[in-house]
Amino acid sequence: MTKAKILQQAPVLFARDLPKTASHWDEKVGFRRLGVWGEPPDFAIAARDFVHVMLSQAPATREIVPHWRIKDKLWNAYIWIDDARAMYEELKERGALIDYDLGEQPYGVLEFGIQDLDDHDIGFGQVLAPAGRD
Repeated sequence: MTKAKILQQAPVLFARDLPKTASHWDEKVGFRRLGVWGEPPDFAIAARDFVHVMLSQAPATREIVPHWRIKDKLWNAYIWIDDARAMYEELKERGALIDYDLGEQPYGVLEFGIQDLDDHDIGFGQVLAPAGRD
């Protein structure tokens, strides 16, 4: 049997104000908006290189609960990159909210994190050593 190949993956993040959140991903994180749908806007997709992020307007009556509020230091999305230092410097320059600074982790990854307008933690990591990755 032929196995299907997985090509991409996209986290879906809730937004309190979808237009502002989409602009934040564009301006502060460098993700280009591929589309915004609904009237008023309630869904958007943004992409950078081979990574997509889907943004969905949260109902006004519901609270957005980022993963780190449920389990300490847990991201809503994690993005693997080829140059963590360059990405860290770029996002700092763009004015992204750095959640934690660039550092080597015990699992062999050079990583840092940002927070978006809706308090989602997004990790960025560059593999330094393949240890522990099966």
